[in-house]
Amino acid sequence: MALYEHVFIARQDISNAQAEGLIEHFTQVLKDNGGDVTGFEYWGLRTMAFKINKNRKGHYAFLKSDAPAPAVAEMERLMRLHDDVMRVMTIKVDAHEEGDSAIVRAKNSRDDRGPRGPRGPRPPRRDD
Repeated sequence: MALYEHVFIARQDISNAQAEGLIEHFTQVLKDNGGDVTGFEYWGLRTMAFKINKNRKGHYAFLKSDAPAPAVAEMERLMRLHDDVMRVMTIKVDAHEEGDSAIVRAKNSRDDRGPRGPRGPRPPRRDD
């Protein structure tokens, strides 16, 4: 079987629980067709660079799978038919990256920064 990475974007007006339910649903589709999901991440509600179907935001999800090509084709077909899924991208990879994805690592590094320090002196004001 081949290794794949899938990213999909769901509509902004569904809840976080519904978005995670979509991950479980598509994971089950792969398992029913002889594949296996080795990992998944829910990246949350994120702002998109441009509108898709009049939506400015979307729920992003990432799946790592080890599945035969027909299983992936069936999952993609069902994703494209699903009303809540706006975009799908599947990439065949040679090996899965260990640990968290770059998106999660970047989010965690922002969270570790801590509070802002004290401000420096303000420049003098110009009175015209």
